[in-house]
Amino acid sequence: MKPVAIFRHFPIEGPGYFATFLDRHAIPWQLIKIDAGESVPADAGQFGGLVFMGGPMSVNDDLPWIRNELSLIRQAVANNIPVLGHCLGGQLMAKALGGVVSKSPVKEIGWGEASTADNQPAREWFGNLSKCEVFHWHGEIFTLPDNATLLLSSPWCKNQAFALDKHLGLQCHVEMTEGMVKAWCSHGTEEIASSPGPAVQSTEAMQVDLSSRIWALNQVANRLYAKWINGIAH
Repeated sequence: MKPVAIFRHFPIEGPGYFATFLDRHAIPWQLIKIDAGESVPADAGQFGGLVFMGGPMSVNDDLPWIRNELSLIRQAVANNIPVLGHCLGGQLMAKALGGVVSKSPVKEIGWGEASTADNQPAREWFGNLSKCEVFHWHGEIFTLPDNATLLLSSPWCKNQAFALDKHLGLQCHVEMTEGMVKAWCSHGTEEIASSPGPAVQSTEAMQVDLSSRIWALNQVANRLYAKWINGIAH
């Protein structure tokens, strides 16, 4: 089986629970450390799937690797190679496929409830879940690419997830582990302090009942990741 390529854009925004999931299902994966200067591969065909993680930069920044990743996403979709994006990764997917990424009126940082859409693709990805608690850390939002279907919305951000055939773009983070939440809280104290708003939580609030919240998030991730790996060619 070809490995799944996982693109990391910032040291503390790694694959998290997604790597655990792949290991559990004996699916090989390769971490491409964009943050450490590794280059974007030119050929999507050497991988079983492409997965893009988060990061503090904007997809609208003029960075060479962003242009290369957008091109790689388009190549993968054209060749039916499944693509999965988390936060910045979902924004990369949206922009690559014709959507628009812009500054959000409301920054979302911390835990928040999201509701699944009432359509068949949402049921295929989320099962019978009508609501779930997910983790957020974003100041930008995306519009849906052409032919994509909305799967998930939060009160402050309508487009939290979309599906386009076997491809899944997420604005929220379902890959979180306890360690990642703690690391992000430690790293993000200044941003939180300078970003008051109705959807920004304190670091203390984010860590309340953390073990049980992460366990519940893992169950949501299990559903999404299980459907996504079905699209990988064996």
